[in-house]
Amino acid sequence: MDEIFKAVILGIVEGLTEFIPVSSTGHLIIAGHLLGFEGERANTFEIFIQLGAILAVVALYWRRFLGLFDFKKKSGFGGLNGLWLLLVVSIPALILGFILHDFIKNTLFNPTTVAIGLGVGGIALILVERFLPKPKTIGLDNLTWKDALVVGVAQCVALWPGMSRSASTIVGAMLYGVERKTAAEFSFFAAVPILFAATGYDLLKSFKVLQASDFPIFAIGFVVSFITAALAIKFFISLLGRITFVPFGIYRIVVAVLVLVLMR
Repeated sequence: MDEIFKAVILGIVEGLTEFIPVSSTGHLIIAGHLLGFEGERANTFEIFIQLGAILAVVALYWRRFLGLFDFKKKSGFGGLNGLWLLLVVSIPALILGFILHDFIKNTLFNPTTVAIGLGVGGIALILVERFLPKPKTIGLDNLTWKDALVVGVAQCVALWPGMSRSASTIVGAMLYGVERKTAAEFSFFAAVPILFAATGYDLLKSFKVLQASDFPIFAIGFVVSFITAALAIKFFISLLGRITFVPFGIYRIVVAVLVLVLMR
């Protein structure tokens, strides 16, 4: 029962934080530390439940994803052009993540580095709203390969746990002139190839630590993450028309200070 409780809590944490700009990895590291759920098996569990959150995006935007395979479309975020944009946005982080994978896992996955990432990312979210340029790109169908490349380079910042893949890509896009909601939605799509690749790679490397008895716990976390992520995405998109990213930035800074104070 104790492990089921931990699986549910971590599934909720993953689902709530994967696609909003607060860092799911950072929150999972902190939550795992507080719950005493750490080690190789816990790391593999956290990787596995990310798949649930990723599939929530595919389920919510299934028409858009099907449109990527409509090769009659010659423009917009669909067909070969849509696939090209996802390739461009994924390449920088895939290359850098592959090179730095072991260093990141062995050195940066701890509460202190997460707190630093949360704090720096929080300040960035507040500043981007203060110095936000006038949007020049509105709507997924108006994105260009240059927009995708800028977002892809910005996504590399998220290799530091706590920075947040969502925050890095959204901030990068908005600074380049992509409208707020469009930046958030493109961030969701950009997450799918990069997180599938990253989780697949990590699972292959850590699969040996799993046993058949782990399946129920992993399944519970997966399902909880899927449901929570779907609800969080809908709520997040509904908020973007009414608020800025400043509240998320303040939240990140507060959490960073609490982590540094409580986990000294």
